[in-house]
Amino acid sequence: MSYPVTSLYAALLGLLLLALSVRVAMVRRKTRVGIGHGDQPTLETAIRVQANFTEYVPIALILLLLTEAHAPGAWWLHVLGLMLLVGRLLHAWGLGRSTGISVGRFWGTGLTWLMMIVAALVNLWQVTGWMLTR
Repeated sequence: MSYPVTSLYAALLGLLLLALSVRVAMVRRKTRVGIGHGDQPTLETAIRVQANFTEYVPIALILLLLTEAHAPGAWWLHVLGLMLLVGRLLHAWGLGRSTGISVGRFWGTGLTWLMMIVAALVNLWQVTGWMLTR
């Protein structure tokens, strides 16, 4: 079975993770901190941006994949994928610029959460609807 929509967004998000990882490596090199953040605020922020990405993206991609398995080819799968991608870009940009409240963090978190809520509810509906018909 092929999952082209999830594959597209997994690839794009994988590249974004690599970019965030390169950023951490560059800041580590600049600050000469090999493990942890060494009380370096710039490094701590770069690590948190990368970590936040890795905390949300795996389950969001699983939800997208399962949604695509239930409804292949639906245009709204791209809407969900774009919400996740744009949400993670905005969050990384917002948190990378300010550890306080920011527009990027707010909208990035909101888009990510909304994508996950919609995908989770669609999957629950698909599973319970399927279970009720058996």
